Amino acid sequence: MTSTKLFMSFKETNYQLAGHGTRNVGVLKTAFRDIEENLESDLYGEGKVIEEFQKKMAVLLGKESAVFFPSGTMAQQIALRIWCDEMGAAKVAYHPLSHLEIHEEDGLKKLHNIETILLADKTRVIELKDVEEMGENIACLLLELPQREIGGHLPSFETLEQISKLCREKGIKLHLDGARLLEVLPYYQKTAAEISALFDSVYMSFYKGVGGIAGAILAGNKDFIGQSKIWKRRYGGDLISLYPYILSADYYYEKRKNKMGQYYEAAKELAKLYNSCHDITTLPMIPVSNMFHVHFHHPKEKVEDALIQIHERTGVGISGYLREIDEHTCYFEVSLGDLYENVPKEMLNTLFQQLDEVMKQL
Repeated sequence: MTSTKLFMSFKETNYQLAGHGTRNVGVLKTAFRDIEENLESDLYGEGKVIEEFQKKMAVLLGKESAVFFPSGTMAQQIALRIWCDEMGAAKVAYHPLSHLEIHEEDGLKKLHNIETILLADKTRVIELKDVEEMGENIACLLLELPQREIGGHLPSFETLEQISKLCREKGIKLHLDGARLLEVLPYYQKTAAEISALFDSVYMSFYKGVGGIAGAILAGNKDFIGQSKIWKRRYGGDLISLYPYILSADYYYEKRKNKMGQYYEAAKELAKLYNSCHDITTLPMIPVSNMFHVHFHHPKEKVEDALIQIHERTGVGISGYLREIDEHTCYFEVSLGDLYENVPKEMLNTLFQQLDEVMKQL
């Protein structure tokens, strides 16, 4: 575990390099500031607030219909269950480091008895040959864009087109874990609809790059979404009202939808600064979205002390946590947002000069 001292030193800095800022109730307060007081709440999945937002997201993603969920975990498990039922095969395939595999306590397997096939190894994204050589009668293939647990790597758009074509030829449904879909648009130079067109169903989050309080959208054809709504009720996802999530999602989507290119350019600039420092490398070396991993080639305890020094000297927060890879290496994840542009350039240069010097002394 990361020391409390590192976390506290990070929290006490005047500037921070990544993210949009501290997640607190102010996020909701700001989103609600200009909302009409007499706007009627949604009620168990129906009403103007939720229906108009769902239509808006369906258009964004180029799909016939969409449904808002309180969580992406719920949305994706339901999507895969629907495809398994339709295809008559309780088997899906995805990356070994998929969120469903490592962060959901085997929900897909325990709740739905769905068997999972793991494609590729943990160090790279799924490629066409992995799908060609799968040799399994699966109902659905899930692709995550970007692949978060390996630093946000992405397959080429040509590879996505090839995989989509192959899945359609084989009668396999293709689902997009697009939790960070907006964040990869600058790299692909495509619209959300152009990427989504390759997939039968699409999930997108509203609290990651967008910065809302919670929630997700699931999009697909009308029959798929009709079934999704039934499963949403079964899961207890039809709360009496979801408007706090929906209104904040819409507010921050509108605020940040055109800033993803800015975050992407900032990520490339920041990664270059990290890579200029002694015994520090980023994964990927050149980011393909607004996120990447920062690897330190020293033991976690020594790096924690180094980061605390930097925080105290410069007043700029690098990270509040570190994860150990092995006894000689550790890392943390970076997701660029609004905060980076607030850091004065002179302060940024001083920060990395000092970080380089501190790392040389380890």
